[in-house]
Amino acid sequence: MENWNYNWIGGARAVSQATIEVLNPATGECIGHIPDLAEDQVLGAIDAAVTAQPGWAAQTARARAGYLEDWAARLLSDRERLARLLSVEQGKPLAEALGEIEGTADIIRWYAEEAKRAYGEIIPASNPGQQLLVYKEPIGVVALITPMNFPAATVARKVAPALAAGCTLVLKPAETTAMVAIAVFEHLHQTGLPGGVANLVTGDPARLGRLLMADPRIRKVSFTGSTAVGKKLMEQAAATVKKVSLELGGNSPVIVFQDADLEQAAQLIVGNKFENCGQVCNGINLIYVHREVYDELADRLRVRIQELRTGAGLEPGVDVGPLINERALRKVERLVGEALSSGAVALAGGARLTDGEYARGIFYAPTLLGGVTREMDIAHEEIFGPVAPLIVFDSEEEVVAAANDTRYGLAAYVFTQNFARIHRLIRELHSGNIGVNGTSLAYTQAPFGGVKESGVGREGGRQGLEEFMAIKYVALTTG
Repeated sequence: MENWNYNWIGGARAVSQATIEVLNPATGECIGHIPDLAEDQVLGAIDAAVTAQPGWAAQTARARAGYLEDWAARLLSDRERLARLLSVEQGKPLAEALGEIEGTADIIRWYAEEAKRAYGEIIPASNPGQQLLVYKEPIGVVALITPMNFPAATVARKVAPALAAGCTLVLKPAETTAMVAIAVFEHLHQTGLPGGVANLVTGDPARLGRLLMADPRIRKVSFTGSTAVGKKLMEQAAATVKKVSLELGGNSPVIVFQDADLEQAAQLIVGNKFENCGQVCNGINLIYVHREVYDELADRLRVRIQELRTGAGLEPGVDVGPLINERALRKVERLVGEALSSGAVALAGGARLTDGEYARGIFYAPTLLGGVTREMDIAHEEIFGPVAPLIVFDSEEEVVAAANDTRYGLAAYVFTQNFARIHRLIRELHSGNIGVNGTSLAYTQAPFGGVKESGVGREGGRQGLEEFMAIKYVALTTG
């Protein structure tokens, strides 16, 4: 395994005597080290971004797009190697990792095109000889903080629109999956990107976060991660009035009505729930099933879940990889244990896997829980693991109230053939993203983000570009 033991500051590689160990979650083995940067190095990254900002903002949109297009092409040409690194470092099956690298390139290419469409406005004036103009300009230097679950794609979802908008940046990837982010950045710098435009720093997340948030020269922060950390960043941003974009936790329900296509629902629910070992921000957290079809859907889900193969991501035929670390596994064990002790039943799985090939890794059996009630902790906390809880409901009003009874509002899914019901639920569900008779939401051209404590701002679509732009209004009198 190649050792990605450096960062990027001012267009050059940066190293540190202090390092952080990176582990393979499938084996527990150390696969490399990343720098634990000193304070002066982090400040140096901000200095570099500040110095590079005027020149980068002055480049034409077409010129900035050229760097992005080159970056995407380089990633695609190296997709197999990058996917293997991603699988070993993060744990997801190789097929999923390959899909993520290809999706990463797709995001970058889309923003290469969108860079050319950051249009301003001319507003009808109130007085003769006057023009009212609206300019959209890069907001300035931005800090980008990405999570472990999609360590390549989330880099692209933040870096590509920031660069397209004309911003310079400092990226801090999750320390558990920083090597793939560094590898992706290697390809970005091979495009000849001007030094200091894109900087990458790793180290203790709390310390680096404080440094980035305290610096008044950083005008925006974009963060994907837990609601608890997002709240802290929002508090810290207040001191210098930074713009914030936050994609935070979720408690995403899927509601299956009695008129749903149950085979389609079972297939798509399992695909969504167990992708990346359940470590997906908009992944299904709760499965609400109408009483009339509860037993039938439970049987269909159980059969599909028991067919899933768990193992190391590089092993052929693996469907579900390991959890990222022991802390994540302990949370899953706690929530499942509390549910079982309160009357839930494990219809499939329900325990950590420890025998044979699983002995050194962080594996949990794909799990289906029946008899879950709203009184259980698992109905309110984000699982972020391979566990599918089933809750029975009797009426539309009841299930809508239950689905909305959460501090989160990232995603919700509905399976029904009743079009009147579909439109009622679109209005009534308190969620930033809704899937109807489908469970895929994160499309490059569409805005993605939550309401309530699931975050503020949007990624994807033209809205994702606008998040990195400031509006300048000019009242111009010409005579």
